[in-house]
Amino acid sequence: MSDQKKFRRSSTGEGFPEIPESDFDQIATLCYVIEDGEVLLIEKKRGVGEGFFNGPGGKIEEQDESPRHAARRELKEETRVEPGELEKVGELDFVFGQDPFQRVHVFRTEKHEGEPEETEEARPEWFDIDEMPYDQMWADDRYWMPLMFEGLSFRAHFSFDSDGDTLEDWMIEKPDF
Repeated sequence: MSDQKKFRRSSTGEGFPEIPESDFDQIATLCYVIEDGEVLLIEKKRGVGEGFFNGPGGKIEEQDESPRHAARRELKEETRVEPGELEKVGELDFVFGQDPFQRVHVFRTEKHEGEPEETEEARPEWFDIDEMPYDQMWADDRYWMPLMFEGLSFRAHFSFDSDGDTLEDWMIEKPDF
């Protein structure tokens, strides 16, 4: 399958929505450690996505904090793992109803120091990338994570209902970053 066919368009046939970062309620990060065909996920113990498996990450806390720095900080806070060099692989836009809720900068690394430890925020667990627990994750993950595992970059838009419970539409395109 060509790379172009891995990127999908909206069911509405509309183009990719251009939403300025300043319009989002939150700017956040995800940071995935991928090693020997496995990925480190966390089971969220509180906050948005509580009870779901997700990548370590969270909100950018300081106005001058870069997404890359926030991804490093969040990975260490949630798993006690120190990442190696981070590669930016994606941007995810989440809209709940008509509200641009969150833009997420996605990073990956294949190197880390330390063993994952449970924290008050998260329980880390390694998963084989061919056996992802998608039924215990956000509905959008099954669409973009395989691209990350293949080493492709992506930009995605996910429209959920106003409660953020039901994925209503999505699209993914190749980025220019």
